[in-house]
Amino acid sequence: MKCNYPYVIIFVFFLIGNPVAGQEFLFEFGKSRGLESLVSDKQPEEIPLKWFNVNTEKETWYFEGDELVCRGLPIGVIRSEKQYENFIMYIEWKHMEAGGNSGTFVWSSAVPGDNRLPDGVEVQMLELDWVNQNKKDGVLPPIAYVHGELFGVGGVTTVPDNPRGTRSKSIENRCLGKGQWNTYVVVCVDGVIKLSVNGKFVNGISQSSQKKGYICLESEGAPIHFRNLKITELPAGVTSVDQIAPLISNN
Repeated sequence: MKCNYPYVIIFVFFLIGNPVAGQEFLFEFGKSRGLESLVSDKQPEEIPLKWFNVNTEKETWYFEGDELVCRGLPIGVIRSEKQYENFIMYIEWKHMEAGGNSGTFVWSSAVPGDNRLPDGVEVQMLELDWVNQNKKDGVLPPIAYVHGELFGVGGVTTVPDNPRGTRSKSIENRCLGKGQWNTYVVVCVDGVIKLSVNGKFVNGISQSSQKKGYICLESEGAPIHFRNLKITELPAGVTSVDQIAPLISNN
């Protein structure tokens, strides 16, 4: 039986996600740990998280002690070394300018789109004055927009818990303003995301069309500080090939 090798190669590339070109390693920030960290009395093993540049600059990111600082320009993202499916992300952040804009993407392909940002589900991080600086026809945007709004981007679709169009808004306003630390706990399981803002779950989405991919940190025009990032990995689910972002080579 004759084997047509080119077609076999194409099929194999389809199965593994057709890896895209490599991206440059930048630094380590945050820790990853396993499920045992939630159930064991022993000190969990923690593995440093490695971050790769997607389309920012080395000068965009720097450290002040244990804080990762993003200058905000150019607009773009960095991404985690590996993909994540089911996990809990704990992260603290603070803006340094009134109206600052940033966020994190989960289940992302980490490939920039026309607006320099990737697909995935965005977990919004806006400073409180953003609504005052972005009036349309004299009308203020809803204040819930800045308090951890969740939404699919780049073709990723979701079902919002608290709809504002296709986006999901927080049901209680809990974010603090510039210079003050905010704490997000982002629970991602089987296409469902639940967001806790400063100690209370206030938002969520479900039925994400993409539910395994990279985590990205966003640079979007204003300085922002991050600290105490921890990823707790949870057991995998039943996820089809078309629900997984393409792999990126780390070489």
